[in-house]
Amino acid sequence: MFNMLVLYYSWSNGNTKAIAEKLAAAKGADLARIDTVVPYPDDYNTAVSQGQREVNSGYRPELKLLDKNPADYDVIAVGTPTWWYTMAPAVAAFFETHDLSGKTVIPFMTNGGWPGHVIDDMTDAAKGADVVHPMAIQFDSTGGSDLVTPASDIDQWIESI
Repeated sequence: MFNMLVLYYSWSNGNTKAIAEKLAAAKGADLARIDTVVPYPDDYNTAVSQGQREVNSGYRPELKLLDKNPADYDVIAVGTPTWWYTMAPAVAAFFETHDLSGKTVIPFMTNGGWPGHVIDDMTDAAKGADVVHPMAIQFDSTGGSDLVTPASDIDQWIESI
C-alpha cells in the first residue's frame, strides 16, 4: 500500500480540478490545490494573454503554501491545464520548488484539443522521480467543460494506477 497525494492547478472551468477530485476519490488519496499568491484575472481573454506572456518569458508565480506536504507522500499525481502547449506556470513553479526525487509522479493534463508537450515537460520537470501513468484528457475546444476523451478511458487510467 502507498500513500498518495493528488495535486492540481485549475483556473477557468475547473476541468483539471474535476479530474483531480475523481482520481483522489477513486484512490482514497489526499487532495490539494496548487494556487498562486496573486490570483489570475477573472476575465478569460485577459488571463489567456497574461498566461501566454508568462509561458513565453519563463515566469514562475509565487505559490501559496500547500495544505499538504508532498514530502510526506510516496506517490504524487500532478494535474495541469495546458497553457500555450505546456504546463501552467503555477505547476512549473511547483516542480521547481519541490524535490520529488525518489517519489512516483503521475502527470496528467487537460486540454481543449492542443495537448502540446505538457506531459514531456512535466516528466522533465520531475527530476529524480519515477514518472508513470501519464494521461492527457481532452475537453471541448471552446473553453468549455464538455469531455471529449471517453469517460471509460479516464476510468481505465485511474484503475491502472
